Amino acid sequence: MSDDGPPDDWDAHERRLWEAYRHGEWCEDVPEVRAEALRWLLVAAPRPAPGRLARLRLRGARITGTLDLAEAAVQGAIRLDACRFEEVPCFDGGQFGVLQLKDCALPGLSAAGARVGQECEIVGCALDGTLNLRSLTVGTHLLLDRSTVRVPDGTAAVDARSLAVEEHLSATGLVCTGPVRLGSSRVQDTLGFRGARLQGDRACLQAPELTVGGGLYLDRGFSGDGGIDLYGASIGGSLHLEDATLTGPDAPGGEPALQLLCASVGGDIQAGSGFGVRGSVDMRDTSVRGSVVLRRARLHHPAGTALRAHRLHVGGDLDCRAGFTSQGTVDLCDARVGGSALFEGAELTGLAGAAALRANGIEVGAEFNCCDGLTAHGRISLSSITVRARLCFENALLDVPAGERALICRRSAAAELTLKPREAPQGIVDLSHTRVGVLRDDPAGWSRSLVLEGLAYDSAKPALPGHRRLTWLDRDPAGFAPQPYEQLAANYRRHGRDADARLVLLAKQRRRRATLAWPARIWSLLQDLTVGYGYRPLRAVLLLAVFFTVGTVLFAARPPSPYGDGTPPDFQPAVYTLDLLLPVVDFGQERSYSSHGAMQWVVVVLVSVGWVLVTTVVAGANRVLRRS
Repeated sequence: MSDDGPPDDWDAHERRLWEAYRHGEWCEDVPEVRAEALRWLLVAAPRPAPGRLARLRLRGARITGTLDLAEAAVQGAIRLDACRFEEVPCFDGGQFGVLQLKDCALPGLSAAGARVGQECEIVGCALDGTLNLRSLTVGTHLLLDRSTVRVPDGTAAVDARSLAVEEHLSATGLVCTGPVRLGSSRVQDTLGFRGARLQGDRACLQAPELTVGGGLYLDRGFSGDGGIDLYGASIGGSLHLEDATLTGPDAPGGEPALQLLCASVGGDIQAGSGFGVRGSVDMRDTSVRGSVVLRRARLHHPAGTALRAHRLHVGGDLDCRAGFTSQGTVDLCDARVGGSALFEGAELTGLAGAAALRANGIEVGAEFNCCDGLTAHGRISLSSITVRARLCFENALLDVPAGERALICRRSAAAELTLKPREAPQGIVDLSHTRVGVLRDDPAGWSRSLVLEGLAYDSAKPALPGHRRLTWLDRDPAGFAPQPYEQLAANYRRHGRDADARLVLLAKQRRRRATLAWPARIWSLLQDLTVGYGYRPLRAVLLLAVFFTVGTVLFAARPPSPYGDGTPPDFQPAVYTLDLLLPVVDFGQERSYSSHGAMQWVVVVLVSVGWVLVTTVVAGANRVLRRS
């Protein structure tokens, strides 16, 4: 063998490959090449032809034996096109400038711990074993586009844990019959699995603690059968899931189809049109700087929670509008949404007896819209929430059987609450201990059962007359509660409608009467008939006139006897009666004359009635005159 010639035992095809390598040209029409010859060519590389760049460029050859380049240092590019390998090539721990395999057929490939200074491309290849890229370092981009990896059950199709790619990683159209493992990997730019089809027993894409500097693309027909694990992932850009289909390992069981637990997303989560999930989506404790867009998405997990997003932090909007459907509970407990939470036109279905939407403790920086066509088959639970702007249920359908909770909004706060559902709910609407600025409702949409105790509002719209609002207050399934009456009366007084306020407070006393014991109930009835619990002062004036007339007639017929030995003033029956009826006022008749016999009881009655009626008239006059 000369310095510029191949070994003497190489055949004619291998000699052609030698010369093509020295000239940096494609070597074609070579049916078969020994892997040993390739290794010799790459490790003990010949000098390039004058003015040429030496590199391996082989197309259409069958490579026999094992290509073992473990820990080898290859300076030139390796480009293999449409080649077929008998054995699994090994690049473990090697250092390569460029590694490119295109449309090749392999029983597997191993490049664990290898370093590729520029691009690494395994494009359009068919592998019947694991593609091992564990701890691989790529100086520019890594391409796995259109490749197919078939492995036995329980075996990883692509093992790329601790992978490091300095630019982007693209696996567009990748097909795998086993899981793709990217745990603790780092991709400096974008990571794309557009149109890929992945399968796996526990998770088809296992990428816990993944770090992506740009966006993560699982869209454009992406299909994941077995679930996606992005636990603790850090995504600098947006996560794209449009037109993707995910199936959990045990759908419709409890395993997540998408696990985005404790993750960080620097852009948006775009999971809108065409996004379909069979299984649960887990976004607990995840932070999203932009918006979460689930428009027209379809979640199917009727056996439990379809979307679990406890303590989710969203800087923008949570957009579940325009045909978003969920078979299973949407759970947003203790989430934080900087913009609006939007469910217009969504359809939410909870398992029998379970919530359709549970968002207890959520904080929304703008509007929380459950309106404009929202349909909830199951209760909506919104206890202890804070909504900076409007909480809206206009034109919503709350489909819950009678006797069950349709809407729970306890201990919450909103600038405005709009309750104008499409139909009056059959179930219970619970607004207890909630504080709103403006309450907007419609009598046609009032539920048959309303819990209003503790509800506080500054204004109720429309401004219905008091007698129409009374039926609104009398729907508590637990019975009479005084606070809703006091709150409504205070609202009327605040807007200068004293007559409506008195009507409401009078109704409060009448409905309270049914809760009293019999003696107290009789006294309450007497107060109602006589003075209207003090809210009908004119009735007290009329009763005073009646008792004055009766007293005057009786005392004129049977005048009292004078006191003492002095000379009393002339007896005047009318003045004597006034002296008895008007407390504090002294006309000198009562202390100068004394009744006897049955007329003493007339005196007792007139004095007692006078105290009750006069104080009622004074209290009524005080309410009329006082405007503070």
